[in-house]
Amino acid sequence: MKRVFLVAALVILISIPKILAQTDSSTESDIEIFLIDSYVTNDQPYRFIVSFFTTEECKSKVIILDKYKYDISTDFEEDHKGEIELKGMKFDSTSAHFKIIAIDHNGIEHVSENYELILPFKADPLLSNGPNIFQVCCFGGIIFGIPSPTYITNNGESYFSLTKEIPLISYYAGGYNYPSGYFSLEYAYVFNAESEHYLRAGYKHLFQLPVIEYISPGVGLFTDMEGHNGLSGELSLGLVRIYNMFTLFTRYRFNLQPGGDKVEFHEISIGLYSNFFSFNF
Repeated sequence: MKRVFLVAALVILISIPKILAQTDSSTESDIEIFLIDSYVTNDQPYRFIVSFFTTEECKSKVIILDKYKYDISTDFEEDHKGEIELKGMKFDSTSAHFKIIAIDHNGIEHVSENYELILPFKADPLLSNGPNIFQVCCFGGIIFGIPSPTYITNNGESYFSLTKEIPLISYYAGGYNYPSGYFSLEYAYVFNAESEHYLRAGYKHLFQLPVIEYISPGVGLFTDMEGHNGLSGELSLGLVRIYNMFTLFTRYRFNLQPGGDKVEFHEISIGLYSNFFSFNF
């Protein structure tokens, strides 16, 4: 009888880890969260628009600054979208982090990485300890005035140039982090070249990307103000956002002057993009 009891006890002990493993596997749920869009509207009342999807049906919440928590989906869904009014929240800078929380059928919470919430410039009254509007304008104006260094090659010869692009008109078709496209004017000074001064007008279209900030193809017209005019095509990459107002970018541009000799030259530049003084639509 003792042997039977020992054998039964041994079988139970061996089975416990398997039972626990099965229980764990039945409650575990690897839910992945993919952010689609997040932005704050430019007009009052300021609203935070967020949309994302999950790999399984779940309920969801958003928590801003680890203290403001809001329900997004109260039913089990895969596609999630919500609007959160920012009235009453206190921010100490022009950006804030937020997380997405997905709750599965077992009540287990799955927390996303930290995402950045960018407040529009007109949201400064929401800030409790941020810089005043005069300081922001002065600082932004100084940084905005920095020209872009540019390397130029033309028929085997190399030149150095300083250029300054000013976005004049920007339009938004979706999020508010970047415009969908913008029209700009640009001035360039080319050192030690036969034609030193160039004036350019063009259009750039922006596509936001998850890894870098954006990719932007563009076209333009240029003149050296001495009777030589041309066309250009370009491709820019927005690399990283700085102080929530500027984006470090790099650009390649191909220029063609139609005519008898069809002069062609190439440009590679690096600079800061901002629609600080742009008219936004």
